[in-house]
Amino acid sequence: MAEKKIRHARREDAPAMVDLSERKRIEYQGYQPRFWRKAADSRAKQLPFFERLIESDRVIALVHEEAGSIDGFVIASLMDAPPVYDPGGQTCLIDDFAVGAASDWATVGKELLAAAAQSARERGAVQTVVVCGHRDEPKRSMLAEGGFSLASEWYVREIS
Repeated sequence: MAEKKIRHARREDAPAMVDLSERKRIEYQGYQPRFWRKAADSRAKQLPFFERLIESDRVIALVHEEAGSIDGFVIASLMDAPPVYDPGGQTCLIDDFAVGAASDWATVGKELLAAAAQSARERGAVQTVVVCGHRDEPKRSMLAEGGFSLASEWYVREIS
């Protein structure tokens, strides 16, 4: 049986994380072509960005590894809520979060999310906010099954 584990991301994991993110970006582009339009040089820009996040003390960056291969990652940023809100502590914001296959959300995604939330709780966060594309049904299902509720929606239209 292949060994599976969640561990803190390292700088050398960034290329594999960017590969997963690029696939997610292409998928999301089909949901809303203008908002999610992938820049031609997105990979080149995202790699140093992920490397900086991995090394930040305000970020929880985790990978799921199976048989020496990364099949999922989560990047959680710890932040204060805007001053007009008071959730009772810091927020764990998860924007960059991807798995290798849609079917992995129910296992790999769920495990990564739990590990990030536990680490955030240990660091004082009281809530987790996860970004999810509106048609990413496998991810949405995993979030709903995990007790997450919809808090906001964004609507997009071209300016003509």
